[in-house]
Amino acid sequence: MATFSERVIGAAKLNVDTYEDVEADTGATGQAAVVVVLSSLAAGIGSVGLGATGAGGIIAGTLAALLSWVIWAFLTYLIGTRLVPEPQTHADFGQLMRTLGFAQSPGIMRLFGGIPGIGPLVLAVVSVWMLVAMVIAVRQALDYTSTWRAVGVCLIGWALIVIPAFVLFSLGSGPSETGALGP
Repeated sequence: MATFSERVIGAAKLNVDTYEDVEADTGATGQAAVVVVLSSLAAGIGSVGLGATGAGGIIAGTLAALLSWVIWAFLTYLIGTRLVPEPQTHADFGQLMRTLGFAQSPGIMRLFGGIPGIGPLVLAVVSVWMLVAMVIAVRQALDYTSTWRAVGVCLIGWALIVIPAFVLFSLGSGPSETGALGP
């Protein structure tokens, strides 16, 4: 069994064996949560240089990231095991939580997102890197033979999260809040 730091590095290197190791280790859920927290803290600290809020924003962002991780894992579990499983698909919610938690390992590099000049590039590269890690995590946890099926599961889950959030955000920032049509 690999150490925590070996798992974080292996997940960031997109090592399939690392994701299989984490998937099988029921005791690694706490480690996955630590990765999510570290990645979230790194994003919060890295965004300070981009004009983000201070400690309160970092704490709120970290709590939101933990909640998002649980929701994302649950949605991925439902989509991957009920909506588009392959014949050999066998997974439980914990397996998705662990693999998707470790898929956030590259996000620790977001710590450097506030560096003037290169910060936005760092954030863009890390975002793509994390997306690839999530696809690998989903493919391994759901025992898919098709990477494209894993991409599809991620896209469906993304749409189920982003579209309602966008609608709610749009409704919340409508004309009545600007005072154009309201008091």
